Amino acid sequence: MPELPEVEIVKRSLFNKVKNQKISKVGVFNRSLRYRIEDRFEDFLKNQKILNITRKSKFIILHFLNDNYCIIHLGMTGTLHLLDNKNPNKNTNLSFYHSKILPKKHNHVEFNFSKFSLVYNDPRRFGFFKLIKSKYELDSFFKPFYPEALDSGFNLNYLKKKLKNKSKNIKNFLLDQNFVSGIGNIYASEILYYCKLNPLKKGKNLNIKNMKRIVKYTHFVLIKAIKRGGSTIKDFKNAKGSIGNFQKEFKVYERKNLKCLRKNCDGIIKKININNRSTFYCNNCQK
Repeated sequence: MPELPEVEIVKRSLFNKVKNQKISKVGVFNRSLRYRIEDRFEDFLKNQKILNITRKSKFIILHFLNDNYCIIHLGMTGTLHLLDNKNPNKNTNLSFYHSKILPKKHNHVEFNFSKFSLVYNDPRRFGFFKLIKSKYELDSFFKPFYPEALDSGFNLNYLKKKLKNKSKNIKNFLLDQNFVSGIGNIYASEILYYCKLNPLKKGKNLNIKNMKRIVKYTHFVLIKAIKRGGSTIKDFKNAKGSIGNFQKEFKVYERKNLKCLRKNCDGIIKKININNRSTFYCNNCQK
């Protein structure tokens, strides 16, 4: 599943390609995604000009005139592809997929522009599209996802309030989108490594120093991943065809039984399952 850095890269790719472009036609080939695509979808978007593309948490937002919006969530296997009208056999994968080939049976939505098309492909159909007709409705939709991991609201005071007397472990807190949105499994393990925190440590046992580190290194890891173009686990590529490189800098993720990379640490990276999610940590320096 794409996490916040990968969705940010997809958003930036879309910004460069479709901002100020007019949607000439929309085709829906399968309405049965995570939530059914509503019947008015095609008419709502036809002839709309995309004024801006933004991201909130793991959602991409297309902005139109008169406070109209379309929210896109990629789910686990959703991908966006740009198809050149002059060369339809060539495609650019803006997202995650195990192959460069675009299997047409999983093409569910297509946005047509004057010179190219944007295709949404999703084998498992866990992604979705949602139409929004006002700024109030947009703000209401995202209210449960505040704060995002990169928001100023994700700070020491917030953590002190939310973690007080809580028995849930810190790894599960970081993955809880109602606690902080945008952090997925890969980056949770990396963040906790930099924080020198055991993923099983309970919220109520975290001190002020621990919490400051969580805020600091959440920002550090996610921003660094964005700068590196995301993590290429399944051939992630942006609009320029460039792959993400952050996976080359993983400190713990997928490094089971390897030596810890921290200077002067003799620990070994261990793998455990927390709520059926693979979790990696150093058995020596993460306390």
